[in-house]
Amino acid sequence: MSDPILGPYDANAPKQSASTVPALTVMAGSALTLLPMIFTFPILPPFGLMILLGWRLARPDALPIWSPLLLGLFDDLISGQPLGSAMLLWMIGFLVIDLLDQRLVWRDFWQDWLLAAGAIAASLIAGRLVASPIGAHVDTVLLLQVIVSIMLYPVISRLIAWLDRKRKPA
Repeated sequence: MSDPILGPYDANAPKQSASTVPALTVMAGSALTLLPMIFTFPILPPFGLMILLGWRLARPDALPIWSPLLLGLFDDLISGQPLGSAMLLWMIGFLVIDLLDQRLVWRDFWQDWLLAAGAIAASLIAGRLVASPIGAHVDTVLLLQVIVSIMLYPVISRLIAWLDRKRKPA
């Protein structure tokens, strides 16, 4: 016996939790910078950006196209970066991946990893140019942060796949 078709105003209609899981995970990834961790070098990856890219590459319909604006604002407020930097950089990365996604006939994991690596590296480098003076000697640490972030992307992708299986369909 099949389930009856429910309208949006029915009492038994499915909740919006399936569509809020991606946004909440991105916000949780951005909030990881609030944990009291002590590092000799600041190599903590941008988990919010990595989770956002993971959702975009795994499930293009999970987040609306305008979501990087609000999620980037949340990240800017949490991380202390100049206001609007993550909003702009995340939106540019999201749109570039959307453009490349239209051009590519099919993608596999290696192409997703390459797209995410380019977006992460471009965002970190542009964020460095926005947030610190040009004469600051942070390029070695920035390179290390980019490498750590790119190497952690498969773990984030696996987490996104697990969360996608657990959430209820929208």
